[in-house]
Amino acid sequence: MIENRLLDITPEMVPEEARDILQKLNQAGYEAFIVGGCVRDCLLGKTPADWDITTSARPEQVKAVFSHTVDTGLQHGTVTVMQKTNGKLTGYEVTTYRIDGEYEDARHPKEVIFTAELAEDLKRRDFTINAMAYHPETGLQDLFHGREDLEAGVIRCVGEAKERFTEDALRMMRAIRFAAQLDAQIEPATWEAIKALAPNIEKVSAERIRVEMEKLLVSDHPDRFRLFYESGLTKFFLPEWDATMITAQENPHHCYNVGEHILHALMSTDLEGMKQENLPGGFERNRRILRLTMLFHDIAKPLMKTMDEDGICHFHGHPEKGAEMTEEILKRLKYDNDTVHMVSGLVRTHEGRFDATRRLLRRAINRYGEEQFPLYFYVQEADTLAQSDFLRGEKLERIAQLRELYKEIRARNEAVSLKDLAVKGADLIKAGVQPGPQMGELLHQMLEDVLEEPEHNNKEYLLEKYVDQK
Repeated sequence: MIENRLLDITPEMVPEEARDILQKLNQAGYEAFIVGGCVRDCLLGKTPADWDITTSARPEQVKAVFSHTVDTGLQHGTVTVMQKTNGKLTGYEVTTYRIDGEYEDARHPKEVIFTAELAEDLKRRDFTINAMAYHPETGLQDLFHGREDLEAGVIRCVGEAKERFTEDALRMMRAIRFAAQLDAQIEPATWEAIKALAPNIEKVSAERIRVEMEKLLVSDHPDRFRLFYESGLTKFFLPEWDATMITAQENPHHCYNVGEHILHALMSTDLEGMKQENLPGGFERNRRILRLTMLFHDIAKPLMKTMDEDGICHFHGHPEKGAEMTEEILKRLKYDNDTVHMVSGLVRTHEGRFDATRRLLRRAINRYGEEQFPLYFYVQEADTLAQSDFLRGEKLERIAQLRELYKEIRARNEAVSLKDLAVKGADLIKAGVQPGPQMGELLHQMLEDVLEEPEHNNKEYLLEKYVDQK
């Protein structure tokens, strides 16, 4: 909960450029406030990603006040005012107070009516915590007790919850996402409305669903994904998930059903360790990849479950089947190719086991992929921590040993892929090898050699053994 952590907003919290916009609109005779998420974030002591401004001025009036504007969404009353910050232009969205007309597609109002009343604009917003406005001179405008809800850790719709969710069905996912990000509880009437209107999520585009799902997954409480299931939302945007929550794991290695194991694995990801390790690709990208991998790593278990004569269940082949399902799901959610490749690859290899030797580890890196392999340790660690205590110590010790060997391999610059070979294609051409299949075959033979014996990664040795003697 957020209790007793809120700050009082001060003018200094608002960027000078945003204050300048407010002041110029005021001087021209209009009201203007910063509004929505930036106000919420200031109260929480966070630095807002965006500074939205709402005003009584009509779009054409805003354009008349400022010399440099961009017509962002005039039909919805939005003009972007460009301000110079440290020599660079920064855009601030300025939107006219408005009343939304009837919604026809669970997202867009049929018409937008401009109004001169701030209260009318605030009451169309989704949640009380997002329906606050602030002005450096007049202070916080909180008509729906958003600060009180924020302080208590409550997600509550502005006005009638069913109306808000009928207007934009994505707000149901947003409510759960905010609950995860803020460690908050969803107010009962709001929760009941989500459960009642869950089928409407089918009207929302895959791209918008993906964004909300991902924001929840990278939060400090990814286990709140459970609320997507309990509300009935996953039935319509991720039906594969529902089966995991009713699939038991009668096996000494497990103490939860599949879905609960996944939720515990999400919470067991060592993000701090990954951040400190400073892996290629950057922390934000790797955090997203890791959390998505843990969400899907056992997605195929319900399909692959078998039970032996001793009453022990097994899930043979679930990594391979899970990789196929993951690729299909991620493409359905319109993920980029890099994410699809990385996540499905990690799902496929998440149960990979091999002895802790440098030779086997070099081969595993080559087989799994250099880019994916550093995340393999984090995947296996989270998976292990979400299992039963059975052999947990031995499993974690093996992961630790592999990590140390991996560091040794990197420190010694041992070859693990074709790009690490001392011999390149140009060297083979110079040695008289014609481009084509034969060249590729020679390079792979050389790689097999140095994967076994790293000291053989020497140009003279490899050319003499594989070219000069042929």
